[in-house]
Amino acid sequence: MARLLIAASGTGGHLFPALAVAEMLPHWDIHWLGTRERLDGRLVPKRYPLHWVAMGGLQGGRRERLQRLIQLLVAVWAVRWLLRRQRMTVVFTTGGYIAAPAILAARLAGLPVLLHESNAVAGRVTRLLGGCCSGVALGWSSTRLDRPPKRLWYTGTPVRSEFYRPAPLPEWVPRGSGPLLVVMGGSQGARGLSHMVRQQARPWLEAGCRLVHLCGRDDPEMGSLRDPACVERQFTEEMAGLLQHGDLAISRAGAGSISELAASRCPAVLVPYPHASDRHQEANAGAVAAFGAAVVVHENPDGEPLGRAVRRLLGPRLSMGTPAPDPLVAMAAAMGRLARNDAAADVAKMLETLHRPRPGTSSQPPDATPIPMADHDPPSPKNLSC
Repeated sequence: MARLLIAASGTGGHLFPALAVAEMLPHWDIHWLGTRERLDGRLVPKRYPLHWVAMGGLQGGRRERLQRLIQLLVAVWAVRWLLRRQRMTVVFTTGGYIAAPAILAARLAGLPVLLHESNAVAGRVTRLLGGCCSGVALGWSSTRLDRPPKRLWYTGTPVRSEFYRPAPLPEWVPRGSGPLLVVMGGSQGARGLSHMVRQQARPWLEAGCRLVHLCGRDDPEMGSLRDPACVERQFTEEMAGLLQHGDLAISRAGAGSISELAASRCPAVLVPYPHASDRHQEANAGAVAAFGAAVVVHENPDGEPLGRAVRRLLGPRLSMGTPAPDPLVAMAAAMGRLARNDAAADVAKMLETLHRPRPGTSSQPPDATPIPMADHDPPSPKNLSC
């Protein structure tokens, strides 16, 4: 029987694509590797056995980096023991710090390991350890790796199946005829983005807009914006219905959020997180904007550029100024063309291929069949050849 260890932890950008792939493998014995007090601790135990490991980044001074290195070595030993005890046959990870011990332990155990990189700019673990993997699947065809593995595929980023089924508008969303504006700061929230929205929201509401603001945990300003047409929440598991019925979203530019927007055909104003590693959210946002599916606004204290962008995009639906063509129609179509509806199934097929042993061997993965490039790849310098 196929036994899969999924290493995905921290933010929704790592967690939700992994959950989407797991949905495609209903007959596999799946275990999860995560860290304490993160989103995986709230969502994963409902579905799969969850195993904890302490892991963090290598930032900081010499002492902190030494401590993290020791932590990594301990984590590799712990994951290696877990793989043996649970008799795992393949490992899958969506990157992030948790991926490092998972990849190293899998290679020490002689197990195939597949890494998915969602961002347009590869993360640190992908750059350092991608070459150690049996294969790497990419969310963007423009992503480049300095040390690529032998098998490299462009799949897009997996999205949970619920986003591809019609979903009702959540009952708690304000009702009315005005356009629905959805603000999503990611699973961890986004104080800078939320502050910008609150600075600019009053004119939108007065013009007839309905506003749903998902502000994450520990937002000190939550509840400060009071209006019958506005709802603030920390988090929701009804994102599919929310985005499918949304006229426009204001969002960070994480790859997971962008993929859910694309699956829902919801146009967006993207506000990249300015402190994201390697400025990968800037690259993600730029790729979506180049495709005509989003407008990019940079974070600033008063949020005036955000206010102007929303007024321009929602104006025709709010009767704000002189009649004009509705730009959201073309943006929604472009967002839909970005969607890779089969991404989760394609990644699952790769795992199935890696799981099947090659005759006469037990430790090396087989040559997986590359997934062909789609005709609707987003603009990129050059498509990868598999």
